[in-house]
Amino acid sequence: MNLNLNFDPFPVLQTSRLTLRKPLLSDAPALFRLRSDDSVLQYLDRPKMASLDEAREFVEKIHDNLDNNNSVNWAITLKDADELIGTIGFWRIEKEHYRAEIGYMLFPEYQRRGLMQEALSEVIAFGFNTLNLHSVEANCNPANVASILLLEKNNFVKEAYFKENYYFAGKFLDSVIFSLVNTNPTIIK
Repeated sequence: MNLNLNFDPFPVLQTSRLTLRKPLLSDAPALFRLRSDDSVLQYLDRPKMASLDEAREFVEKIHDNLDNNNSVNWAITLKDADELIGTIGFWRIEKEHYRAEIGYMLFPEYQRRGLMQEALSEVIAFGFNTLNLHSVEANCNPANVASILLLEKNNFVKEAYFKENYYFAGKFLDSVIFSLVNTNPTIIK
């Protein structure tokens, strides 16, 4: 039996300082800035967004995947403001394996404040307690020390180190895969 997901209504999550809400078309300008920022993309190994239209298409793709219950992504906002400061989500869910891959990014001016720790722990709890995931994985550039430390702080363990398994910008790059297994899973029926 596969995971039976339903993201309607959208699962808004709260932490002490953050609201994690559905990304909106009105977030496209902030998403464009985020996904075209050199420091944010330093370890993402993906091309920069080229236009505001591309950001709008990205939001529409998030909505399509959400409507089809294939993935769930949140806009990270401060509780006292509704402006997108980052994103987090289970962007790839393997329903047949009860496993999801998590991804996240945050504007540099909001980094090193513990905000991503708040968002990550809330999303992981949602994944295990509400979605009934068995495991969560994260694919990381080995040079992204901040992300690796965040994952390790949240009890992720290194599963694999792949040598030159990813080709981007004319280079073969390494990848590190981390995972977190739900140690108190619901019995799958």
